[in-house]
Amino acid sequence: MFSGIIQKKARVASVAARPGGLWVFIAKPQGWRLRLGDSVAVNGVCSTVAKLGRTAGFFYMPETLKKTYFASLKKGEEVNLELSLKAADRLDGHVVLGHVDAAGTVRGIEAEGESKIMTIGVKGGAGLLADKGSVAVEGVSLTVVRAGKNQFTVHLIPHTWQHTNLHAKKIGDAVNVEFDILAKYIKSLINQNHAGKK
Repeated sequence: MFSGIIQKKARVASVAARPGGLWVFIAKPQGWRLRLGDSVAVNGVCSTVAKLGRTAGFFYMPETLKKTYFASLKKGEEVNLELSLKAADRLDGHVVLGHVDAAGTVRGIEAEGESKIMTIGVKGGAGLLADKGSVAVEGVSLTVVRAGKNQFTVHLIPHTWQHTNLHAKKIGDAVNVEFDILAKYIKSLINQNHAGKK
């Protein structure tokens, strides 16, 4: 489990496609003492450290590649990293599981004073997004400003813009989106209730 507060940025060192999935190797952040089996959120995707050396290696299975844009990751890309929470950690963002729901697309980036307004298109968000609700984009815990059927907007303060990979995103770029787990459970319960009445 994560909080959506990005701790480090790093570069993709190499990517290797395999018949059963994809290996992604990322430069280890300075000062991080990773162990095999550790959980790390990579652009919002809960990832297991499967290889360790000068880089950290993560393996992604076909299901993950379907839900994210990781099949198109390239060497040199900047990624957001967050270590999994400890039981005593502060939850500064919101509950982020690292289970990405869909790859969205950046539809707009505007300046508003020192902040940025980012519009993201994503399918499947109907009923899962609400004004002033929470959403994770590239693993970053953000507040939804305006929720639409197939898109939403978020405002980024200068700190978030500068300390995550969102500053490198351009219109048309893909981003990983995870809807709020509370919204997903509520929608599931409502759907089950409706199905039981038929």
